[in-house]
Amino acid sequence: MRRQLLILIAVIALAIVAGAVGLRGWLHAPLPIAPSGYRLEVPAGASLATVARQLSADGIVAAPTLLTLYGRLSGQASRIKAGEYVFNTGLTAHGLLAELVAGRVLLHGFTLVEGWTVAEIMAALKKSEVLEKTLETADATVLATRLGLEFPSAEGQFLPETYRFPRGTTDAELLRRAHAAMQKALATVWEGRDPDLPLQSPYELLVLASIIERETALAAERPLIAGVFMRRLRKGMLLQTDPSVIYGLGEQFDGNLTRRHLETDTPWNTYTRPGLPPTPIASPGADALSAAAHPAPGTALFFVATGKGDGSHRFSTTLAEHQEAVRQYLATLRARPRQ
Repeated sequence: MRRQLLILIAVIALAIVAGAVGLRGWLHAPLPIAPSGYRLEVPAGASLATVARQLSADGIVAAPTLLTLYGRLSGQASRIKAGEYVFNTGLTAHGLLAELVAGRVLLHGFTLVEGWTVAEIMAALKKSEVLEKTLETADATVLATRLGLEFPSAEGQFLPETYRFPRGTTDAELLRRAHAAMQKALATVWEGRDPDLPLQSPYELLVLASIIERETALAAERPLIAGVFMRRLRKGMLLQTDPSVIYGLGEQFDGNLTRRHLETDTPWNTYTRPGLPPTPIASPGADALSAAAHPAPGTALFFVATGKGDGSHRFSTTLAEHQEAVRQYLATLRARPRQ
């Protein structure tokens, strides 16, 4: 009797060991994932058993109950995280569960482009297929209220860069991240700005940087243009910057800036009003912020496009020099072949 009991115990122990070895082998065997990968979306609140059944239905896990049991025994079943996952060839059941517990979800990207206005940002956000849409407005004032920003306008409040986020992130969450990034960048450049700038606050630097951003796409010219504006501010001269006039015109602007437009007074018309406009006119990038904080020295008070088609400008110290540069610019335009 005693001998039979010992044999039974040995058989049970052998079965347990064999089961453990088999389970270990199954957990570490590559799953049948196609070379193109396998996408899994885990809903919020989903249990490991639910996820295992989905994996089984998709032909990824042959023994969903075994995966669930292992998850429970290892204490991982209650720790899986919701989100969108992409699994690649070579992944094991053990590795898959580890990915779910770590929450290594697929991250999507949204690039906020330098010089975009709030209207352009909102139009791009609206096209995203992975962001959750919660904001209906493209009005900068309304948007500032919706997001709880400290300024009355949301214009210029979002730092241009590429933001990574999981599916289900809201447009408001992404914009708050971009705003926090802009606040950090602005605080840094303001702290390290050149002394004696004719600017009273970080917000004024942001306003000027937005104008610099819209004036040129050439990084090398931004400090030069910043220098022109700084000297004009010190002398009490009108800034006379076309991008701010265009911003103030809004939908009235049809792409052709005329003298009538320059004479149409708005809060952003720097031909009719002194100093800086009341708000930024776009989202400036890091280069434009740096240029506003560190303008190039010099004597130029004017600049005009060269007309070469490369976005470059000609800088002048006197009005006479500037008028000659304007004449050359117009002559260059007239010499271009008509399309």
